[in-house]
Amino acid sequence: MRTWIKASLLLLLLAGIALAVVAWLGLREDAGSPPPPSPLPAAQMIERGAYLARAGNCMACHTERGGSPYAGGRAIRTPFGAIPAPNITPDRETGIGDWTADDFWRALHNGKGKDGRLLYPAFPYPNYTRVTRGDSDALYAYLRSLPAVRQASSEPDLRFPFNFRPLLAGWRALYFRAGEYRPEQSRDAQWNRGGYLVQGLGHCGACHTARNALGATDTGADLGGGMIPMLNWYASALTGEADGGLGDWDTQQLTDLLRNGVSARGAVSGPMAEVVAGSLQHLSEDDVRAMAVYLKTLPQGQTRSSPPPAAGPELDRVLRAGAGLYEKHCVDCHKSTGAGEPPHFPALAGNRAVLHVEPVNAIRAVLHGGYPPSTAGNPRPFGMPPFSAQLDDAEVATLVSYIRNSWGNRASLVGSDQVNRYRAVTLD
Repeated sequence: MRTWIKASLLLLLLAGIALAVVAWLGLREDAGSPPPPSPLPAAQMIERGAYLARAGNCMACHTERGGSPYAGGRAIRTPFGAIPAPNITPDRETGIGDWTADDFWRALHNGKGKDGRLLYPAFPYPNYTRVTRGDSDALYAYLRSLPAVRQASSEPDLRFPFNFRPLLAGWRALYFRAGEYRPEQSRDAQWNRGGYLVQGLGHCGACHTARNALGATDTGADLGGGMIPMLNWYASALTGEADGGLGDWDTQQLTDLLRNGVSARGAVSGPMAEVVAGSLQHLSEDDVRAMAVYLKTLPQGQTRSSPPPAAGPELDRVLRAGAGLYEKHCVDCHKSTGAGEPPHFPALAGNRAVLHVEPVNAIRAVLHGGYPPSTAGNPRPFGMPPFSAQLDDAEVATLVSYIRNSWGNRASLVGSDQVNRYRAVTLD
């Protein structure tokens, strides 16, 4: 049975639960008054809010291609349908111009709109609930300082039963608990700052954690890596695995990657390149380092390893054919040893993006190439050329399989059917 059908049936079962708990949830989440607003001067609040908007990469979702900043319109594609990001400029009719600071805080903290409607978790309020009231007020002040743009948002285009909004009450009963970030008393200020940014505004778990059939992140495998729904990229584990995670990275290498897009250990691509370009490169070095310090302390989770191929004639054939393709197309940049010339030409030997249990990132790199983002620390990035016009599906599969099984790498072979799945380019 297809996954979405299973999810539909489960949601229908949750309907009764939703209707029973919706009133209780409303009372529980909105009990008492919200924390008091921040007393900081207006100019300081706006400056702080602008920085926090970068930290949360708010523009990435709330600005459509070629559109006015923060005016919404970009469709967030999910397995259940498309959800357009709303206008968050201070227009009174189509934006948040008639919202109070309390309204804005409830949206971040409780996942509820001004009118009390439950928000879809494509808006990452399961992460944003950890944001402090002071930071929420600063974001609100910054957004209110922007030019008002009149641009109405369309309704979500979701399949039944996912378009039945009251079912969100059941989803929230299972997967959402409001609450702010609580500092770990046994850790220093730097570690806690990193934890706050990673867990809260950075919402790193939204991509780097696997999701279940109902779109909720797996709390038992937080930041353990997983496929990003609809984008067809694999987000690496940010925990302590030595093969697919950060176990053998040092703090400086990770700081460089997050802030510059390249480091001695690799380069970002795909959705992460957008995060570095729009968000992380604009943060202070102290904040980015704090995130790296926090991530480096996360314990190893359940490793999803890619089983190595069995020795035999088939593996020998793939390695011989792959060696010829590598010599022709790759050796000038990545060298015969797979060591590359970091940071501009990443090493392939021991490269975690090559060894993921899902080979999608390596396949897409060979097919479509790409560039790390242009950043202050790497203003003129070196790019990977596309080979989709020169190599057919079988050749790409052979080449990627060779890379995944050379210089000490060991990972499953890739089939031409897997390559064909990602040959077509989809934008946004």
